Amino acid sequence: MASRPVSPNRRGDTRERILESATILFGTRGFDAVSLDQIATEVGVAKQTLLYWFASKDDLVQAVLANMATELTVVVEAAMRAAPDDPLDRLDAVVHAVFRSAVRRPALLGLLRELSRLPSGATGYMTEHLTPLVDRAVNWMQSEMELGRLRRGNPAIIVAMVYATVTGIATEPEALRVVGWQQDIAGLRNLRLEMTRFLRAALTPEKS
Repeated sequence: MASRPVSPNRRGDTRERILESATILFGTRGFDAVSLDQIATEVGVAKQTLLYWFASKDDLVQAVLANMATELTVVVEAAMRAAPDDPLDRLDAVVHAVFRSAVRRPALLGLLRELSRLPSGATGYMTEHLTPLVDRAVNWMQSEMELGRLRRGNPAIIVAMVYATVTGIATEPEALRVVGWQQDIAGLRNLRLEMTRFLRAALTPEKS
């Protein structure tokens, strides 16, 4: 008996399930520790099916990173649109949204940690996806500084420092545990509060 054709929606769903499982496994176990066979088993498909959608493990890693970049972009832009007009309130909203995503999807922090272990150039696809978001953030911060609503500084370096702080939380959790920090929901909440306080103190315009 001939097999029934797979509908386009079902085929797309298979790809999304592969990406979701790969995100969780890579984020919790690391890129090197997870094989395509393990991912296929987790999804419940044959390895050949996985290879139909992603020709190699490297292709799957790049797709996972691109997905993460897209997810981060959606979160940040939605927070910016929904936040009040005050730039400091908008920064608070962005930090809150990013940390909320980390709480809901802990694998995202694991992926950030894994980024530091990839060979140079291996994150190019993700960088390509994040560059427009970073450029918009720098331009927005620059315009707010020119309006006197944020303390003047180098907006590109400030954006890079914020990114480095968030990735540092993922890549060097032991440094925070030395001072008693716990990587749980309460710990992330406290970390978010301290980061927003720090950003407000650093970027509040100086009184003339």
